[in-house]
Amino acid sequence: MTRSLLAPFLIALLAGPLPAQDRSNPLMDGGAWDELAHDILGSVVPVPAGDALALEAPYRADDAATVPIHLVQPRDARPIERLMLVIDENPAPVAAEMAFGPGMMPLDLEMRVRVNQYSNVRAIATLDTGDTLMTGRYVKASGGCSAPASRSPGEALAGLGEMRLREFGAAEDGRREAQVMIRHPQFSGLQRDQVTQLWIPAHFIGLFEVFQGDELLFRLEGGISVSENPVFRFRYTDNGSPGFRVHVEDTDGNVFDQTLPKGSGT
Repeated sequence: MTRSLLAPFLIALLAGPLPAQDRSNPLMDGGAWDELAHDILGSVVPVPAGDALALEAPYRADDAATVPIHLVQPRDARPIERLMLVIDENPAPVAAEMAFGPGMMPLDLEMRVRVNQYSNVRAIATLDTGDTLMTGRYVKASGGCSAPASRSPGEALAGLGEMRLREFGAAEDGRREAQVMIRHPQFSGLQRDQVTQLWIPAHFIGLFEVFQGDELLFRLEGGISVSENPVFRFRYTDNGSPGFRVHVEDTDGNVFDQTLPKGSGT
C-alpha cells in the first residue's frame, strides 16, 4: 500500500477515543418505528432499559457517514447475550445484530454508523434472563448512506481487509481496553462514483468476529449502515491469551482472518 493511501487509514485508527456524547437527545415518539417494531421484534415488547444500558450518540452529527455510537452498561448490570442496533429511518433499518461473550460484560463498546436522515438510533438488548430492553437517542444527520466514499472505488479497495490493533492499557474499572480496525469501503449501493457518476455496487462486511484466543468477545452481523473502515473500541476482561483472533466475511465472498498479538498495538 502506498504511503498516500495508508496515511488516512492510520490517522483514523490512531485518532483516540470517540468524542463525549450529548445525553439530552432521548428517543422521539412516532416515525418509522411504529411500522418497523412488529417486523423486527414480532410479538416481543421491550421495556425501557433505564440504567441497565445506555446508547450515547450526538444530537447533531458532524458527519452523517461516521456517527459515533457508544453502548455502555454499569458495573452491576445483567449480562447482555444479544443486541440489535436499529436506525429507524435508514434504508436498511437493522444496522447490526451482535452477540457477546462473558469477557465483554459489562458492555462498553464504541463504533461508527451511517445515518441517512433525522432518526432514532436504538439498541434492543436481550439479557441472560431472557428480558428484552430498549434504549436509544435521536440523531440529527442526513445523507450518510449515500455520502461519497472517501476515495475512488479503486483506491478504497486498496489494502482491503488490512487490520490494525490499538491498545489503551487498563481502564478505570480494571479491565483492558482495545480498538480493532479493518480497512473496508463498506459500499452501500447508494453511492455514485464521483468520476463516472455510475452507481457503485454494494459491497460490505456481513460478519465480523473478535476472539480472545478461542473465547468469543463479540460477533457482529452487519449491513450498509456500518461506516467505512469499521472501528470497534471495547473493554474486555483479559483471559491471558496472547492475542485477538479476528474473522471477517464480506458480501463479495472475501474472507479475512488475522491474529493481532497483544502488546503489538500502538
